[in-house]
Amino acid sequence: MRCGTMTGVLAVASAPALLCEVPPMDSGRALLCALAIASLFLLPSVARSADWPQWGNTLSRNLVSEETDLPNYWEIGVAGRGDTWVSKPENLKWAARLGSQTHGSPVIAGGKVFIGTNNGVPRNPRLTGDRHVLMCFAEADGKFLWQMATPRRARAANFNPDYGNLGLCVAPAVDDSRAYVVTSRANVLAMALDALGPGKAPLYAKQASYLAFPVYETVSASHSGPRVTIKPGSPVAMSPTDGNLAWVYDMVAGAGSWPHEACSSSVLQVGDLLYVGTGNGRGSDHRTVPSPQGPSLIMLDKQTGKLLARDNAAIVSGVFHGQWSSPSYGAVKGRPLVFYGGGDGVCYAFDAQPEKRPDGQPGILRCVWRCDANPPEARRRGYRDPTGPNDIIGTPVFDQDRVYVASGQDPRHGPGNGCLTCIDATRTGKLVDGAGVRWRYKGIGRSCSTVSVADGLVYAADYAGVLHCVEADTGKLVWKQSLGAHVWGSTLCADGKVYVGNERGQLWVLKAGRQKTVLSTVPMRSPIYTTPAAANGVLYVATHRYLYALAKPGPDEAVASR
Repeated sequence: MRCGTMTGVLAVASAPALLCEVPPMDSGRALLCALAIASLFLLPSVARSADWPQWGNTLSRNLVSEETDLPNYWEIGVAGRGDTWVSKPENLKWAARLGSQTHGSPVIAGGKVFIGTNNGVPRNPRLTGDRHVLMCFAEADGKFLWQMATPRRARAANFNPDYGNLGLCVAPAVDDSRAYVVTSRANVLAMALDALGPGKAPLYAKQASYLAFPVYETVSASHSGPRVTIKPGSPVAMSPTDGNLAWVYDMVAGAGSWPHEACSSSVLQVGDLLYVGTGNGRGSDHRTVPSPQGPSLIMLDKQTGKLLARDNAAIVSGVFHGQWSSPSYGAVKGRPLVFYGGGDGVCYAFDAQPEKRPDGQPGILRCVWRCDANPPEARRRGYRDPTGPNDIIGTPVFDQDRVYVASGQDPRHGPGNGCLTCIDATRTGKLVDGAGVRWRYKGIGRSCSTVSVADGLVYAADYAGVLHCVEADTGKLVWKQSLGAHVWGSTLCADGKVYVGNERGQLWVLKAGRQKTVLSTVPMRSPIYTTPAAANGVLYVATHRYLYALAKPGPDEAVASR
């Protein structure tokens, strides 16, 4: 892949799309109103080149795009009184209001843009409460189309599935007819790509009950796995701007997952199959493993949501905290493999084709190899030691029969030593330094990020806020750059540039390549915990509160905003 050149639950009455939902004194929010009133400049009619249909774009999850002519710099603008501007926008196609926290990265497919956020600014004023929200906008102008706002799961004894108001932390996977997403309540959802619309019955008959907050909900541990008891709330009246559910799969009740603090595994869609990390981890006491027999990786039928297979690696027994990585995919010498970063700090490869079991039981995803993403010396220290071992939070990236993965911890644990490991994906069994581990780069700190691999270089950010560029063949450091604040998201390599955001709300743009060159540092005025995406000539950046579509100016399209 080239980076620099073009090659290859409560829903009620109908609510209109709101152009301006918030007080005028917030300059960022006032921007949306002003943009809707006046078209101040024009943007290009971009020839369609490629969508970005799931996290990482391709099955390898390599964060590299073939898009060209993306902006080096932009201004989101500051609105003044009425139709005036303190500073005008530049290279801004449209902006869309999200919730009050946004941790999901954008996906662009079929003329629509999808992004996970929270319910901090409800699109429907009657759709209130702590919810995990997937929003859908029109790619052309940012018009709000629909949302799926599922209620947060109740906490129970030793069960803390997600933080309050965290929202939807993942990116969906989108095909020609449906979007698939994991909510922070450990449910996998399939949705139609269009809104429910007025007077229509949802594909999923129980949607009205599912979207209601339960009267009560309990989750308890047992020898056979988590036991879930739910008394549904009264079915809610559906809104035309609700999404249209096709099916729901509960990974707690169905697969035996005991998620810790969040489910943040983005669905990997391969043909008619979905591979999903379950989030199975420790209890809220941080000591016990309530579901030791539960899987860490499962495979579902995307048409029905039926559980088809589960891993056999017993990962959860060694989990330090939780599990938040997403699976990736690659064919190694003709053998399809699924790669997964475990909460035990080990990277795994599984046969993508499961081994069948008798009597219709779910098949087994057989482990082909496992490789510790921590250097041996780190394993001799404690987990909370800054020099000790880490989880894998980012996604393993497959490129040319190699897997690249960085290690790190929950950002609340602070900075510490990390490791970026390059693995020979052609091996089998237990891989170690000198036998399966091609190299380790130990100059990186703890990282939550997924890497970008392009033109013989690997770009990786760490939580402390340093961007590292190393050689893909050797792991030798080429250059590094301080980004001035913590980094939660990942790099995007596109159009000969590397884009990465930080917690201070700055989007850094650097020139890709062996010579370090900072092209710009753009203030976005809200924290960035997400990863940029590029599709069809447009760069998408999500801050905590807004989604921005950025493109160079041209003669054909007026700016729009919702």
